[in-house]
Amino acid sequence: MIVRDLQPDHPASQGHFPGNPIIPGAVLLSETLQAIEASVGTRLAPFRITSAKFLHPTRPGTRLEIEFSRTALGEIRFTSRVEGRSVMTGSIQCHGTSTAD
Repeated sequence: MIVRDLQPDHPASQGHFPGNPIIPGAVLLSETLQAIEASVGTRLAPFRITSAKFLHPTRPGTRLEIEFSRTALGEIRFTSRVEGRSVMTGSIQCHGTSTAD
């Protein structure tokens, strides 16, 4: 499991939404993909997002827990959780490089 702490004053949450801030889905996706890249030690690009589902709002100042699995065909499936609750699931298809162990 990979852990990322989302800043309490994350700049993307300022406009989403005043008085009830959330982290936008694009930021969650970016944080997740950056964490996976750091974990595997290589860039995933080029890749295609084949699915992304945002299940629950994520607040600034929370800890994002990321789990992923890789296939020999270059697909990466991931789940991001906050306090054990899934907030996002998805998958990407990597091109040009194999991500198999």
